[in-house]
Amino acid sequence: MRALNIAATGMLAQQTNVEVISNNLANMNTTAFKRQRADFQDLLYQNLERAGANSSDNGTIIPSGIQLGVGVKTGAVYRITEQGNLTSTGNEYDLAVQGKGYFRIEMPNGDDGYTRAGSFQINAQGQLVTSKGYLIQPGITVPQGATDVTINEAGEVQVKMTGQTAPQNVGQLELATFANEAGLEAIGDNTFLETPASGAATIGVPGSDGIGTVLQGFLETANVNPVQEITNLITAQRAYEMNAKVITAADEMMSSMANLR
Repeated sequence: MRALNIAATGMLAQQTNVEVISNNLANMNTTAFKRQRADFQDLLYQNLERAGANSSDNGTIIPSGIQLGVGVKTGAVYRITEQGNLTSTGNEYDLAVQGKGYFRIEMPNGDDGYTRAGSFQINAQGQLVTSKGYLIQPGITVPQGATDVTINEAGEVQVKMTGQTAPQNVGQLELATFANEAGLEAIGDNTFLETPASGAATIGVPGSDGIGTVLQGFLETANVNPVQEITNLITAQRAYEMNAKVITAADEMMSSMANLR
């Protein structure tokens, strides 16, 4: 009774689907979160009668044959990297990327991490850091006594000092782009790592060579559409229930055979 195993793979696949949807909904308010989507593939087929085989000694060909599938599997869970909405915060250290690009940060082990969550702060030394205290690369230090901090679309950081009329340039923000953003490895805390699938990071100045621009006083919201996610959840739930009914039907068929006299 192949239907039992086939329906079981369908239930497992929809369980994965529900887990992906639940993670999307849980991160509706996560800064710069990118929703994910499960992709499914059919499993191997059993050829009970191979298409194209000879059906007689006269050379007649079987036109379609008999192939029975053995179920479904999760092929991939990929990240959809479309731009989220931008919301104004009024905080001078909140930065949003409009377009392609990731802020580069220094991880505790010295490796580079990447994020689009621009809710930055300054530490005791005046250095621009993430909420975890990781330094933004290249390093930006705001001098003590600065009365105003301005970051333009090209990522130039300028400050006004007490007693000075002209702004002082204290650094240049850079953004990293990847050939395949979906190939980045998410490690939590809105942080990603480079992988062979993503390709090497291309570092550049915001606004140049197809790289996005930086908006000060804004944050990017999650690109999760709650209505669409709830619709997907209902669809996954119904698919799960239908596979469960297949198992029930197969069990009743087996029970009927067992009760034959």
